[in-house]
Amino acid sequence: MGQPHFVVFANEKGGTGKSTTAVHTAVALAATGHKVAALDLDHRQRTLTRYLENRDATIARLGKDLPQATYRVVDAQTVDALHDAIRETAPGMDVVIIDTPGRDDEVAKAAILMADTLVTPMNDSFVDLDLIGQVDPDTFKVTRPSFYSELIWQSRQMRAKQTGKSVDWVVLRNRLQHIDSHNLRRVGAALDELARRVGFRVIPGLGERVIYRELFPKGLTLLDFEQLGEVGLGHIAARQELREMVAGLGLPGSERNANDEGPIAAAG
Repeated sequence: MGQPHFVVFANEKGGTGKSTTAVHTAVALAATGHKVAALDLDHRQRTLTRYLENRDATIARLGKDLPQATYRVVDAQTVDALHDAIRETAPGMDVVIIDTPGRDDEVAKAAILMADTLVTPMNDSFVDLDLIGQVDPDTFKVTRPSFYSELIWQSRQMRAKQTGKSVDWVVLRNRLQHIDSHNLRRVGAALDELARRVGFRVIPGLGERVIYRELFPKGLTLLDFEQLGEVGLGHIAARQELREMVAGLGLPGSERNANDEGPIAAAG
């Protein structure tokens, strides 16, 4: 077996949708036949773990064979504990997804060093943009990359020296407004400038939709249409967002259902 592809969701700012996007990515990949392991490094909030535990409970209650990832919490907050968890869960997996806490954390930094694909979700605002780059208050032009961009740059350089592998850094724009605005365009322009300077890709993420929060207690995702009951246009639009997000990550093998009507490809 080859080595799994490591996808690390990381942002030192909380509330950006890391766990939600990590869960949906894990289930979407499992739905296309990938063997997926998910590691939760936030031993306090455990959002990813609770979501997938709720999913297990729904699977047992309904007697349905829903696509699911193998998952565990890394309770001991040490780099050695992270490495132990990977040794125990990674063998035989196609993808290992790691959800990091929204704070400065040495274990999270160690996880970033393992990333083949590094995903930084952010809310579409200058508050969140400030984590990766500073802008002029009058012109909204980028003045300099931030400490976090420098941290990621150093981590990518270290990984390249250690393994010879490059890291695909993806900035995920969550909670994008559906109506055009000056703020939307200014944040987008600043991100595009930073992307050229720092070296990341920008893709659209998940919108601000109630459905994502409502599905949490049952551990369901927008791929589980049969279990959702009545499906409205909002569900279909949200599912399309999920399809585009997973496709935009460009993970190896994620295109296997791109041209058929499988769980990710179908529009509803």
